[in-house]
Amino acid sequence: MAKKQEDLMQKIVSFCKRRGFIYPSSEIYGGFANSYSYGPYGTELKNNLKRLWWKKFVQDRVDMVGIDGPILLNPRLWEASGHTSGFNDTMVDCKGCKKRFRADHLIEAATSLDLEGDIARMAKALKEKKINCPECGQTNWTEPRNLNLMFTTTMNGVEGPVYLRPETAGAIFVDFKNVIDSMRVKIPFGIAQIGKAFRNEIVAGNFIFRLREFEQMEIEYFIDPEAKWEKLFDWWLKEEEEFALALGADKKDLRRFEHPKEKLSHYSRKTVDIEYNFPFGFSELYGLAHRGDFDLSQHAKASGQDLSYFDQINNRKYLPHVLEPTFGVDRSILVALCTAYHEEEVEGEIRTVLKFPPALAPVKIAVFPLLKNKAELVVKAKEIFDLLKDKYFCEFDDNGNVGKRYRRQDEIGTPYCVTIDFDTLEDKMVTVRDRDSMKQERVAVAELVNYFNNKFSN
Repeated sequence: MAKKQEDLMQKIVSFCKRRGFIYPSSEIYGGFANSYSYGPYGTELKNNLKRLWWKKFVQDRVDMVGIDGPILLNPRLWEASGHTSGFNDTMVDCKGCKKRFRADHLIEAATSLDLEGDIARMAKALKEKKINCPECGQTNWTEPRNLNLMFTTTMNGVEGPVYLRPETAGAIFVDFKNVIDSMRVKIPFGIAQIGKAFRNEIVAGNFIFRLREFEQMEIEYFIDPEAKWEKLFDWWLKEEEEFALALGADKKDLRRFEHPKEKLSHYSRKTVDIEYNFPFGFSELYGLAHRGDFDLSQHAKASGQDLSYFDQINNRKYLPHVLEPTFGVDRSILVALCTAYHEEEVEGEIRTVLKFPPALAPVKIAVFPLLKNKAELVVKAKEIFDLLKDKYFCEFDDNGNVGKRYRRQDEIGTPYCVTIDFDTLEDKMVTVRDRDSMKQERVAVAELVNYFNNKFSN
């Protein structure tokens, strides 16, 4: 990672803790590896992002419905989907410092060899290439071995392990028949879900980029197996890219990576990742896969239930094929933070500002009385706060001089600040200050709601 980009990442991590966006979890107990809590502003940011996604991909479309499935599902589901036997990464331990690494990533970083899934060749490469441990520099490795990525738990009345779901898709597939029977859906249509997933990653890191407990926004889009799907696949890729741009991403920082045919899952016809240029380099942000009828056919076979769809218009019965657009919530938040974070020189001082798109900003409007010790100004400011808070998430701030209050709101990304001064009591107008331009204008209190309605609708 280039020094400048490494510094940017460190600044963002430090900033997120200091300003109430993201905290290291369990910090009073010494922390817990790669676990984070979203603070007050981070929670608002996350909720805004999920609302934006849900509106775009569910509420604004006639071919989409949503569900909210459970984290704990019948273990037979994961057997049918192949997760209990094939959802593995290959790990290797350094005998010197006892650190654990994902073997294929370790080898690829040192040699550019892509040996994912081939344990024998990984073991040979570790020995013959004399690959150094990134932590201690030794070349003394254990034999590579597979680690299943699913977390296990137990449940009263259920024999054997129960799993925390490693992806949200499972609930969608097992409720496919319920959706067909209860909703007026016709293929092509999609089922969307936002929820937590859990993967016992060998190596997590890069802040919230790779977590063991994370959140997905996922769609299973069901299509006719005889339909031409290539144009629809490309359309979904563009939709994923458009969502990244709505978070503030620059188009030049997005690229597509198509998985080579020899690396595709056995059921996939095509898989493409949307990659983003994070401070640590280009890495996967979103994914899109053509999964065929693998999931529905596996669950139909394992459950003994008919999961086919009957096309009344064409008098055909078939198992639909699936296009699967997948979005990571935490990675999306990291993109929003990386693109929004700016440091600017203003009048000889550095201004830190988060230039979030207004729809994402945790606080939409901050309301200030010019002076906190003037009761008439405070009363009027609270009236205006009450006027605006019903529609917009607002913050009331009367601590310190107005300049310092502007800087605090700039740091958390608040698009507009409203200041109530002595003139307000006479002319019934307030000063509205824009975050990005820092320009100020006088707006009549009576027009304030319409003023912000126009601002936030653009």
